[in-house]
Amino acid sequence: MTQVAELVVLIPARDEEALIARCLESVLAARANVDIPVTVVVAADGCLDATAEIARSFDGVVVVEIDSSNVGTARGIAARTALELIACDPGRVWMANTDADSVVPPNWLSEQVRLANSGVDVMIGTVRPEFDELSVEQERAWRARHVPGQPNGHVHGANLGVRASTYLEAGGYEALPEHEDVDLVARLKAVSRVVASDDCEVVTSGRKFGRTPGGYARYLREDLLYAAEGMEAPVA
Repeated sequence: MTQVAELVVLIPARDEEALIARCLESVLAARANVDIPVTVVVAADGCLDATAEIARSFDGVVVVEIDSSNVGTARGIAARTALELIACDPGRVWMANTDADSVVPPNWLSEQVRLANSGVDVMIGTVRPEFDELSVEQERAWRARHVPGQPNGHVHGANLGVRASTYLEAGGYEALPEHEDVDLVARLKAVSRVVASDDCEVVTSGRKFGRTPGGYARYLREDLLYAAEGMEAPVA
């Protein structure tokens, strides 16, 4: 069984100067809990604020600035940049993905290494929103649909891990404006062993409007209460 020898962390960011620091602080704390090299890459995509400057202030964080306004492109460039920086066999490299508005737990990387070393090629991790950014009704609805210890298998770019060789075999991220993570996992399932896990749950922003029209923010804003009642959200 191939053991992981290096980790890369991929973070797309667009105008996240208010949240990128706490994200990187949590990633570096998780890095301290593994004993293999970790390369962190932030793809600052079309930022009109200080996101890139703040990210560069963290030791050991590589920042690449692009202007695509496309999250699939940003994730793909972050992945390519990270893999170009290391010389390790892709079969021994694990790619951990999160978002700039998210906070990872201390065991985020160590748990993914454990899964990878057990033979897993892809980890679909759970996320939960910042409850203090939700209404009481939204929080109640979210809790009703998320049972601790029972990962639902929903794909979130904020908590996704994949072996680099498997990522390359599947063709990597497509240049999609949203749902690029779901698209990638659909292709990964055809070539790899995929596991859903809530053992390293990521906390993400509960904001009402995100960086893409149909992402997690829209789910929280429009779908959550309807989903909790077993109904579909109305079509505008």
